[in-house]
Amino acid sequence: MGSYKMSGGGPWGGGPWGGPPRGNGMPPRGRGPQPNLEEMLRRGQDQFRRMMPQNFGSGKGVLIIIGALVLLWLASGIYRVLPDEQGVVLRFGKYVYTTTSGLHWRLPWPIESVLTPKVTRVNRLEVGVRTDSSLQTRASARQVPEEALMLTGDENIVDINFTVFWVINDATRYLFNIRNQEGTVKAAAESAMREVVGRTPIASALAEGRKVIEGDTQKLLQEILDSYGAGISVTEVQLQKVDPPAPVIDAFRDVQRARADQERKRNEAEGYRNSILPVARGEAVRIVQEAEAYKQQVVAEAQGEAQRFLSVYNAYLTSKDVTMRRIYIETMEAILKNTNKVVLDKSAQGTGVLPYLPLPALTSSGAARATSSPQSAQPSQNQQQRLNPGQNPGQAAGQGAR
Repeated sequence: MGSYKMSGGGPWGGGPWGGPPRGNGMPPRGRGPQPNLEEMLRRGQDQFRRMMPQNFGSGKGVLIIIGALVLLWLASGIYRVLPDEQGVVLRFGKYVYTTTSGLHWRLPWPIESVLTPKVTRVNRLEVGVRTDSSLQTRASARQVPEEALMLTGDENIVDINFTVFWVINDATRYLFNIRNQEGTVKAAAESAMREVVGRTPIASALAEGRKVIEGDTQKLLQEILDSYGAGISVTEVQLQKVDPPAPVIDAFRDVQRARADQERKRNEAEGYRNSILPVARGEAVRIVQEAEAYKQQVVAEAQGEAQRFLSVYNAYLTSKDVTMRRIYIETMEAILKNTNKVVLDKSAQGTGVLPYLPLPALTSSGAARATSSPQSAQPSQNQQQRLNPGQNPGQAAGQGAR
């Protein structure tokens, strides 16, 4: 192989990659003059000496520097607690004491440190849905089915979105008793809601039972957080949405309408029954009372007839003739009371004319005779009957009696 000169820069001439030669005191391509670090350090030391007073490099100057550094370190322990915060001071990571709002001092780091959680701010936590905090609209909400779908007491599935509002009531417990505070509140809230919904029928959860669910969930969630020693107070639980799952919501609404119709029909039937039963009971009481009255009337009449018969029988045993005659007269009175009666004159027998006296016509009132028509009076004027030849006056009397 042939050799080439290093000054040439390579087989293609120039530098090793074909560039121009870099000899003859020329600087490397693409680089300017290199800075001198030693020169820069020397200049910085000269400027620092000119700024410091004379004899600063002695032991007294060193003490002044150390004292200034100590003062700056001590001043770093000053901190401020805002009105909505509490200061929790830690010494080597262990809780020491709590401070209120204002300016305070602590031992500087790394001896002591301070945490300032906001204890008056109301924190908001959503379960079952995630809302964009910048938009705060329903359209921007993202559903989380694994959190929202819950089983009711009557084994139906319901889609629930709710919000929990909570504040810190004990900063020390909040910081040291639980880890991942917001995650703990979320898990406890979801567990409490599932337990309350699990013993509530779906019809109640969709209608009038919402307030009951909110109150029971808040109470149960507070008990869970208190058992953890979380230092958190739940201020409110709000149900944002309680609906059947989206795939079956139409069928569920049909079922709800059918149940509403069933309830309406049942109420109408109950109303009809309530209107009929009192009338029927009243009618039954009336019939029973009438039957009782009729029974008492019949029994009283029977007893009266029996007493009358016994009294007549006793009188008959005492005086038979008188009693029989009286009974005959009373019987004839009862028979002839409503019949037409004719009185015959026996002295007129044999004359061919039978005079008689029409007693019923004589006993009628004068007003009845005055208002009666002439046609109605005609039978009274023709009451005199002529005897046919050979007719017995007794027979004529019998016809008049009939």
